[in-house]
Amino acid sequence: MNALNRYADPVYCIMRLIVGLMLACHGAQLVLGQFGGMPGSDNPVSQIGGWLQLVGGLLVAFGLFSRVAAFILSGEMAVAYFMFHVGHATTTTAKIFPIANKGELAVFYCWVFFFMVFYGAGRWSIDALMGRSGAAAATG
Repeated sequence: MNALNRYADPVYCIMRLIVGLMLACHGAQLVLGQFGGMPGSDNPVSQIGGWLQLVGGLLVAFGLFSRVAAFILSGEMAVAYFMFHVGHATTTTAKIFPIANKGELAVFYCWVFFFMVFYGAGRWSIDALMGRSGAAAATG
């Protein structure tokens, strides 16, 4: 398996790009009405969350201020899960299991961004190009 280690940086960069752009698309749905828009996205909480997703997703995707953006997005996804998925669940089962309350995407994003807080932007990022400390991936 050591032969795969040389691909860790490019694969992490691609993952960071895809996850960041996917979240930015969710933000664009909420605040710009793109991709079909989302019903009920005109309340202030959804607007704030949408802007965080749009801007934060783009920052993560391109590796600029990645740790800070990932920290904020991880927290936002935790809040989204507990406020909207667990908070609106009607049964005990739905309150416990993300698959039952349709919160699995929020949980996934929360943990991926939480991982990014510790891993950093990686070698293939704007942070690494600008020479920010801690931008390069940890070597192990």
